[in-house]
Amino acid sequence: MNDKQKKPQKLKARLPRGFVDRTAGDIRAVNEMTAKIREVYEHYGFDPLETPLFEYTDALGKFLPDSDRPNEGVFSLQDDDEQWMSLRYDLTAPLARHVAENFNEIQLPYRTYRAGYVFRNEKPGPGRFRQFMQFDADTVGAPGVQADAEMCMMMADTLEALGIKRGDYLIRVNNRKVLDGVLEAIGLGGDDKAGQRLNVLRAIDKLDKFGPEGVALLLGPGRKDESGDFTKGAGLDKEQIDKVLFFVGITDYAESAARLAELVAGTSKGGEGVDELNFIGALVTSAGYGPDRIKIDPSVVRGLEYYTGPVYEAELTFDVTNEKGEKVVFGSVGGGGRYDGLVSRFMGQPVPATGFSIGVSRLMTALKNLGKLGASEVIEPVLVTVMDGDVEAMGRYQKMTQELRAAGIRAEMFQGNWKKFGNQLKYADRRGCPVAIIQGGDERATSVVQIKDLIEGKRLSGEIEDNASWREARVAQETVPEADLVAKVREILAAQAEDRKRAANV
Repeated sequence: MNDKQKKPQKLKARLPRGFVDRTAGDIRAVNEMTAKIREVYEHYGFDPLETPLFEYTDALGKFLPDSDRPNEGVFSLQDDDEQWMSLRYDLTAPLARHVAENFNEIQLPYRTYRAGYVFRNEKPGPGRFRQFMQFDADTVGAPGVQADAEMCMMMADTLEALGIKRGDYLIRVNNRKVLDGVLEAIGLGGDDKAGQRLNVLRAIDKLDKFGPEGVALLLGPGRKDESGDFTKGAGLDKEQIDKVLFFVGITDYAESAARLAELVAGTSKGGEGVDELNFIGALVTSAGYGPDRIKIDPSVVRGLEYYTGPVYEAELTFDVTNEKGEKVVFGSVGGGGRYDGLVSRFMGQPVPATGFSIGVSRLMTALKNLGKLGASEVIEPVLVTVMDGDVEAMGRYQKMTQELRAAGIRAEMFQGNWKKFGNQLKYADRRGCPVAIIQGGDERATSVVQIKDLIEGKRLSGEIEDNASWREARVAQETVPEADLVAKVREILAAQAEDRKRAANV
């Protein structure tokens, strides 16, 4: 028998499918963006709230994406008391639970914003991840559509605060009640038609994907895709289909408002929905938000199963080049609406609510396309090199590093193998350090340091025509008293900043 111990197998490093690591650049870009969003929300009088990543699965309730099974669409586990918990699917259901649980302590209307990761247990694909960040704002306890109008205005202000100019975005507004009126008008009212209404909503939600022709098939007999799979339709006749397509095809609300009001006349909710759209339009116009910023648009069909009143979407209207090299409109970066039923599930009484969610990753991509993100550059740290490892020398290196940090200069003392000095300069080069501080025994004896400028520039670009004149104009390494260390580093960093500015303006 071989008692020789087997060599342990090396663990393979694997990133879970559908998840990504975030690098320093992306993290800083998100922080820059969310700080600007937060400033707008605070300006509107909203306060922050943080809820846990996990909720009891029944708190997500019927708003699970596809099924009541705990692991369908969400990541779930059983606690030690055998209760199912799930990673949050969005930020709205946790808010509803928080409001219901703390209803007696919360001041209504409750105006709050939340940023955080949400999780989808779905098949990942290009640009489709299982973990992504959302940034939400909600008003709970405000029944009037003036709260919805304010959300639309805040969305517009947020996009402009992020540097997206007017003409490059549009907030589009619809109302679920109007669609309910259309469905009632074509004979799909009443509880016995609930299943057919749901099929109609799901067909309409495919408008962007399949176009009017594909939706017409899904509203009628059904649609067969390229693979041959057949999706059964809602079973509407041609007259019913034409009325639904008329509603979702309206592009100029002012021109179509009279016909739309006529279509839903006599229905229980349709007229109310039209009145709400008109009221929102009047409010935003009075506040100076014209149709170039906020537009009544019945073609907005997002989340129609979920929302109970006004629905709104933030769309970027400029062209970008996709991975195939094609020019396409960027499209939606967020949206929301009124969801009066969500908090009420916990309360047994009506609790009105409205809010919207920004897709942080998608909006970040848009801002990068516009060159609106990452403009505030991050300077890599000044490197204090290590020439000797005794306590006295190390103490002086650490003191220099702390003096630079105390002066607001990003700095680090080399923490690797200091015995090969060349490796320290290689590290500084790969790291992109702008300056290296060097002090050996001779310098220490006379209380001086060598300061090495590691960044080539052309501060005197108007006078410098070749490398030789550059070297004459700017000394790469200088020796200064320890007491002048901070001042000299500041001087070099300022010169480098001027070089970058000149290079950007060439």
